[in-house]
Amino acid sequence: MSEHGSSALEQVARRRVLVGLALFLVSPLMAGEAAAQELEPRAYSANPIGVTFAGVAVTHSTGDVVLEATSPITDVNAKVYIGTLGVGGTFALFGHTASLGAGVPYAWAKVSGRIEEAARSVERSGLADARLRFAVNLLGGRAMALPEFVRRKPSTTVGASLTLSMPTGQYFTDKLVNIGTNRWAVKPEIGVSHPAGPWTFELYGGGWFFTDNSSYQVDKTREQHSMLSLQSHVGYTIQPRLWVTADVTYYTGGRVVIDGVPASVWEDNMRVGLTASLPVRKTNSLKLAWSKGAVTRFGGNFSTWSIGWQTTRIHVPARPPAASSRQTRSR
Repeated sequence: MSEHGSSALEQVARRRVLVGLALFLVSPLMAGEAAAQELEPRAYSANPIGVTFAGVAVTHSTGDVVLEATSPITDVNAKVYIGTLGVGGTFALFGHTASLGAGVPYAWAKVSGRIEEAARSVERSGLADARLRFAVNLLGGRAMALPEFVRRKPSTTVGASLTLSMPTGQYFTDKLVNIGTNRWAVKPEIGVSHPAGPWTFELYGGGWFFTDNSSYQVDKTREQHSMLSLQSHVGYTIQPRLWVTADVTYYTGGRVVIDGVPASVWEDNMRVGLTASLPVRKTNSLKLAWSKGAVTRFGGNFSTWSIGWQTTRIHVPARPPAASSRQTRSR
């Protein structure tokens, strides 16, 4: 093969790698993962035990992908829609309040961009990676049923959680863009929630850890370094179940390595947002959220809107017979 032909093949191969990287940076949103980009206020606030909840949420994200300045790929843009069904509940665990929840998302996305003068686009739709989250309040979260919970004096709570992302999403080994990630991911986290009158101040710190995808582009191995995540929220409660928060998250790390060769720089980004919860009758609530990239060094720079509906049922334990008899005699 001539030197000119070899050089041309190398350029084509390099462009394919860059295209794969650009489109990969959108994949976390398509997979419903969004890794450290999450903004979840009130994740560690106090709750009574015996609560069961179910809900549905729709999220729309749109924006650009920030690449290295030397990349020949420009105008990379993505539109992502995700619908998620979720269920969960709270219970007592060794005298503390604990919760367990699961979510199953379905995603549709369109990614487009330009390689020099040529325009390219791709669409995907299907099930994304499911999530499972276990949390327990370690301090200030003593397990209480509803009657005792409503009489308590609010106090600072410290909690811990473990979130598991499972490789249940649609994945094609020969495609650059996929909805699923074909790997496991786990996120341990610690959070503090401090109420001060109608105000609530929250701070979380955690990190995502990823297993390898050994079927990336059929026979390649894709690794991703761990990613640190910090969240802070300041909320104001107008009345029970009616509140608003200002949110910010910072995440760093997550360098991608393909077959031992670094394929991206570290992410070092920040997002800001607003969240509101509105009660709908006694057992339902509507949640609205918006967020956008404030600082994006590398990766997805998206604006995200979401709306969710949740219905809640609370089990109230029956009054003990002995207590009922004493009350009857006292009358």
